Amino acid sequence: MNRPLASLVITLALLGTLGAAPPAGGAPGSLKSRLPQRIVQAGVINVGSDISYAPVEFYRAGTHDVEGLDYDIAAAMGKKLGVRFNFINTTFDGIIPALLANRFDIIFSAMNDTAEREKRIDFIDYFLAGSGILVQKGNPQHIHSLADLCGKTADAEQGTAQVTYLQDQSKRCVAQNKGAITVLSFATDTDAFQQLKVGRSVAHVADYPVAAYDARTQSGGSLFQVVGKQFNVAAYGIGVRKEDRQLRDALQAALKAVVADGEYDRILAKWGLQEGALRTVPINAGSGIH
Repeated sequence: MNRPLASLVITLALLGTLGAAPPAGGAPGSLKSRLPQRIVQAGVINVGSDISYAPVEFYRAGTHDVEGLDYDIAAAMGKKLGVRFNFINTTFDGIIPALLANRFDIIFSAMNDTAEREKRIDFIDYFLAGSGILVQKGNPQHIHSLADLCGKTADAEQGTAQVTYLQDQSKRCVAQNKGAITVLSFATDTDAFQQLKVGRSVAHVADYPVAAYDARTQSGGSLFQVVGKQFNVAAYGIGVRKEDRQLRDALQAALKAVVADGEYDRILAKWGLQEGALRTVPINAGSGIH
């Protein structure tokens, strides 16, 4: 992903997470007794996810089969817990209210663990990612950072941190008499990215792994490129209702087991995301990452 490993090492050191080895999970399904009884009886954990965010979660072309980083990690956790993870497609901007309304059991959707979100739900942190800026190949607008978007139009998915980053930068642009950023936001990342494709925006802002994946896969990498460095590195977290502490702790134990037996590394390697590894699976630690 062209992200310096040194920055990850510093970040993890600040969290006090380097060098820790989580316990192994034992035989398949060995952690099932830690789950709430309702989950054991159902044999399934229902997952709210915005399934439009390749390579983290997306539908395989021409099907309704889910794949991606989050899906593979969930499947590996399901083996440890002896239950199935059922992904339910949900728009990102309403995903936390839907969780709180009991439409599903957890959120697994490339969601950054932030201090503001921690006020509403708990997180089990599992991956590190920053944001990236995607532009037309050749970078005709000479964009290298958010500051270069003053007076221009950019797009991002509704409800994401990227919309907030663009809005905050727009205020700085106005204060500097450089012109506001026109921010186009849409219900899915796919719809937002379409604005760059058709020329309505000059930049698409998304999680760095997603921006890099789009640059690499769209027309064989001939149409778009990621510019500048990734910024605002933060942890992805599995979201759980605060009252569901037993479920949260069982999920954490399962994820630790997936890390310990090497499956986590194999999944990250499959998607080319090794540099985002976060090995100690902390609870609500994402807001400590800067």
